Amino acid sequence: MHPPLAADLATLPDLLETTRQQAAALLDGLADAPVVPARPAPEPRPLPERGTGLRDALEDFRARWQPGLSASAGPRYLGFVTGGVTPAALAGDWLTSTADQNSMSSLDATGAHLEGETVGWLRTLFGLSDAHEGALVSGATMSNTVGLAIAREWLGERRGVSPAEDGVAALGPVRVLSGAPHSSVAKGLSMLGLGRSALVTVPTLPDREAVDPAALERALQEADGPCVIVANAGTVNTVDFDDLPALAALRDRYGCWLHVDAAFGAFAALSPHHAHLANGLDLADSLCVDLHKWLNVPYDSAVQFTRRRDLQARVFQNAAAYLGPLGDTPDLVHLTPENSRRLRALPAWFTLRAYGRDGHRDIVERCADGARTLGEAVASLDGLRLLAPVRLNVVCFTLTDSPTAARLAALADALAAEVFLTPTVHAGVPALRAAFSNWRTTAEDVRRIVTALETTVRKLPTP
Repeated sequence: MHPPLAADLATLPDLLETTRQQAAALLDGLADAPVVPARPAPEPRPLPERGTGLRDALEDFRARWQPGLSASAGPRYLGFVTGGVTPAALAGDWLTSTADQNSMSSLDATGAHLEGETVGWLRTLFGLSDAHEGALVSGATMSNTVGLAIAREWLGERRGVSPAEDGVAALGPVRVLSGAPHSSVAKGLSMLGLGRSALVTVPTLPDREAVDPAALERALQEADGPCVIVANAGTVNTVDFDDLPALAALRDRYGCWLHVDAAFGAFAALSPHHAHLANGLDLADSLCVDLHKWLNVPYDSAVQFTRRRDLQARVFQNAAAYLGPLGDTPDLVHLTPENSRRLRALPAWFTLRAYGRDGHRDIVERCADGARTLGEAVASLDGLRLLAPVRLNVVCFTLTDSPTAARLAALADALAAEVFLTPTVHAGVPALRAAFSNWRTTAEDVRRIVTALETTVRKLPTP
């Protein structure tokens, strides 16, 4: 055995303790660390010819790379929709790497059974019926893509062909209708060979990101054959929700497939104050939920659900002598694009087991309270304008005067050490978004963010 590798194996418990201490120090500093450090990237070094072991590698990482990492796991990283990592999820993730399972086959099935239990817990968490079966994937983009792949096969079923067997050319033209689709939908259509041009944007309700059901019905009437409807349960900019029962009624009337992108909006179902927003989730034919957002498990993790697992297996089946047969209960290898992956379910299992529905309801409600408080502050601050009601956990706002992309970028840069916000455009207006989805965020963090906004907006150059 290579000498440094043998030495690391002999002293592994001590090295893991050193790693634990380094990780604990990083986590202990999250509350006060610069959210996005203003630090240039280290100069790249060549690959070492002779390694010097884990301890030296830990020290090199601590000195050269760790200081530049953002505090994305911390309480004031409000960019994108980024959750943190609960203590239980962190423990689950460490054990995931320790056990190093690839549980895609019934020939080695304990991990697959654990994933089955985890998916069942998630189904209960979001109020879905047993008709929905699911599997874990890497994120919302892959979850949406899997749902659209199943929808593609359903379209083929309606037209007497199988795109999985015959190719998308056999399917003919496809129309995918949505009011305010996430960018991952177009990306998924591109990967699936349906093309970005298949996506037809339908008008939304006035001053909303929710699709206008009447406009959607007109589009369905004009369509030549069955369509796919992509509904939103929580849009990125304003967390707007389509009227899912109304869209499901249109699905039934016109013979369509209903895919619901509920990447983080599904978590509204946990809160009695917001559950009405997610009414109708169970009506979906396929459903996307991201877990490394509001479930607060590490990247990368999401779940997809569908009522048509038979079509899912038709798309993703993998035939090889060393794999289990397809059967009535297909192995995970037959259900997603991956033939191998880590035991992605374990961090989710740990956080659900440790904190239950009540604990995750508390996270959702505290985040929603933080967003509401920040929204009220923005609405009252001179120089800032709230662009939409705070429906759940995102605050979308802009500058009152000259809200150009350049001025908003300057504002975000000036705030970056204290709070990280991401840019967007809403209703044609450049804006910033603050997305609350981290279990660590407290009322004190919101006060700090408000103070930073007050101070920074006053210092912005006059347009």
